[in-house]
Amino acid sequence: MLSDQPIFGSHAMVSCAHYLATRAGLQVLERGGNAVDAAVAANAAMTVVYPSTCSAGGDVFMLIWEARNRRLHALNGSGRAPRALAPEYFAAHSLREIPAIGPLSITVPGAVDGWFEALERFGRLPVEEVFAPAIAYAEEGIPVSPKLAGWLERAAKTVLQRWEATARVFLPGGRPPGCGDILRQPDLARTYRLLAREGREAFYRGPLARTIVDYVQRCGGVLSLEDLQAHHSDWVTPLSTTYRGYEVFEFPPNSQGLTVLEMLNILEGYDLKALGYQSPETLHLMIEAKKLAFADRDRYISDPAFVEIPVERLLSKAYAEQLRARINPERASFHVEVESEPERDGDTMYLCVVDREGNAVSLIQSLFYSWGSGIVAGESGVLLHNRGAYFSLNPRHVNYLQPGKRTMHTLTPALVLRDGEPFLVLGTMGADAQPQIHVQLLTAVIDFGLNIQQALNAPRWRSGLLLQQGGRRQLLQGQQGAHPVEEHAASEVVALEQRFPNAVALGLEVLGHRVTIWGPWEDDMGHAQAILLTPDSHVLQGAADPRCDGLALGW
Repeated sequence: MLSDQPIFGSHAMVSCAHYLATRAGLQVLERGGNAVDAAVAANAAMTVVYPSTCSAGGDVFMLIWEARNRRLHALNGSGRAPRALAPEYFAAHSLREIPAIGPLSITVPGAVDGWFEALERFGRLPVEEVFAPAIAYAEEGIPVSPKLAGWLERAAKTVLQRWEATARVFLPGGRPPGCGDILRQPDLARTYRLLAREGREAFYRGPLARTIVDYVQRCGGVLSLEDLQAHHSDWVTPLSTTYRGYEVFEFPPNSQGLTVLEMLNILEGYDLKALGYQSPETLHLMIEAKKLAFADRDRYISDPAFVEIPVERLLSKAYAEQLRARINPERASFHVEVESEPERDGDTMYLCVVDREGNAVSLIQSLFYSWGSGIVAGESGVLLHNRGAYFSLNPRHVNYLQPGKRTMHTLTPALVLRDGEPFLVLGTMGADAQPQIHVQLLTAVIDFGLNIQQALNAPRWRSGLLLQQGGRRQLLQGQQGAHPVEEHAASEVVALEQRFPNAVALGLEVLGHRVTIWGPWEDDMGHAQAILLTPDSHVLQGAADPRCDGLALGW
């Protein structure tokens, strides 16, 4: 029977989407590491145990609470478009859109630089100890979980067998490993040993850089050594708003974190508690707030180095009041955006750590699509992301492709303060669903008093465009994609996990929403993890999402 009780600890806590990654984080904490050491160790382990969701070949974002100085830091570890990946390139090759997968979807991977940047500034242990759990998992092999087995099976013919190096890793013997089979990744183990010994330079300037670039170019891509050498992560200022006395922090653009804060600002003007937890009336207000916030997301959010984003205005309470006035409490608005991407299998992982000193890390890492570009970079064992596919080739689009530009990112970790101290560390995979899930979790805890595991277990909704093609339905992954969908082929719907009472679906339909029912524990509804802190007693409550192989554990 599913437990509604969180895990309690008084020293430290780790929560990851896979139990072996949680174990890796705990090992590092027990060896004297701090929250940053443990978070990077768990992230590296996740690239081994959930390779379809994250990789050293992807991007990373971190919020880091430094207990000693009582400061919150934000690290943007996302990569940029290669210099040769320009709209003119696609026009010259008669390509009207950026391929969803393959070599032309690859931008500079930012995760490795992000890991080392965080470790150099805040880490305590030698890098060899941080990477040790991931190296052991990759070299000795890990049992394939039911989740991973399903992702391997679904991608075997469509993605994994298309490139020789990828098939060698993930289709040993010509078939995907099944549940309980051992998946070994010796090339990745060697790569992590090299990184532990030589640092980030090996990945961006040394032998790994050459291996990655040579293979990508052999496959038809344009990523160059100069692109890797020019990469750097950035320390940026997190965004925040107040919600019923709590200070909620999200990641700034190029992340969509601002969308969460806009939704909260709108919802703060309603008495949600009086309307009832997960009542049709409460969900209606959340869905309408989502539509308004996402309209701003799609209009403004991209790389702030290339576009102007009116962040101060969008986050103001006065602006939220203007948006709130546009919501009809008794009727759903019609809202359709037509530039969208079909939802894919799990493409992101989120984890969080709190250590005995009170340091906290909220970390999210991704490949964009499940299995990213589909390309393992030769003998490096590193699966490369396809984040470039999120750019648009429409020059009027805010996320228009330009060399050296960071694409708009769905990734956004979160952290909440109460009275100036960390209260809640949370995040989720789910692309377009991430802001919607953040708001559901935050309101469940703050407005309705659920404990954090109850909040994660509760049935979820997400609003988006439903695409019907050939008898197959897909909930679209966001309104920023490069591949337009014909308006007549998609309509805005609210997807409800089928664990919602029937009365909720009926109530939403009465309010004018089109409702579709999703399975009871869908990946589309995210894999969220969270840690709640009680500052005066330092009691930690850890929670992990039952929709994945997640585990929260502490002591």
